[in-house]
Amino acid sequence: MAKAGIHPEYHEVNVIMTDGTTFKTRSTKGKAGDSWRLDIDSKSHPAYTGGEQKLMQNDQVDKFSKKFGAFGVGVKKTEEKKSA
Repeated sequence: MAKAGIHPEYHEVNVIMTDGTTFKTRSTKGKAGDSWRLDIDSKSHPAYTGGEQKLMQNDQVDKFSKKFGAFGVGVKKTEEKKSA
């Protein structure tokens, strides 16, 4: 068993998601019965929804193409050497 008196109190808290849905979890932070309202969660964060992340990936591809597009793809260079 755990040693008495050295561990923080573990209690139930309510979590309120950005869309208003709630769930209960247990935590050592706050007080029993506290409610935590989230500013960002899996329903609104771009990493989970794919919104901003997809745009960022497209920008990265464009930057790469602009920077290295003139070099072409390595496969074409090999094919040119074989035909020569």
